[in-house]
Amino acid sequence: MTSLRGLDAIVAGIERDLDARDRIRETSLTAARTIIRLAGGAMRGMHRGENVARPLRAVRAEVARLRRTLHRSPEVLHGGAVEAALQEAAEAEIVNAVLHARSLPEPAVLGVTSAAYVLGLGDAIGELRRLTLDRVRTGDMKEANRFADAMEEMYHALLRFDYPDPIVAVRHKQDVARGLLERTRGELAVATRSAELEKKLARLVRRR
Repeated sequence: MTSLRGLDAIVAGIERDLDARDRIRETSLTAARTIIRLAGGAMRGMHRGENVARPLRAVRAEVARLRRTLHRSPEVLHGGAVEAALQEAAEAEIVNAVLHARSLPEPAVLGVTSAAYVLGLGDAIGELRRLTLDRVRTGDMKEANRFADAMEEMYHALLRFDYPDPIVAVRHKQDVARGLLERTRGELAVATRSAELEKKLARLVRRR
């Protein structure tokens, strides 16, 4: 059998490289699960009217830790599980900013990729619909309309992204957002007419 000089050393070097990449992958998956859990908890807190500053700080800290881990493995950063986690982080931050009428944080501030931010923006529209309907149920039509206006702005922003799915898979988000916006506007119109009718009836009752 012919001996290939240097082959063992080459294979050993490759094994070391792949072992390191595998460790990074496992670490990143753990971090991704943590980010998703923290961001989900923050989102639930928003719907309950809680102060979510602390959980959102925890999300940012975990994202920063993940980015440091992956600074030499950008291919993992743009992988499915990690990008999904960054998307959840972006969504929570965007919704919180709208909820408190603050400027939206930029992707670089959050530590998320551009694609994750765009997809998080699309998902935030669904959460804002929930907040809109919550305000309708409590009779706060001013806030309901503010959230619906934010949904519309986000939808039109999403339409600016016309890229193939390998760059950013936004087309499905655009379709879903359009449907959510149309339904929300319709429900708001019905609720507004109902509120106006109730006011008119109340005035008539007082005149008697």
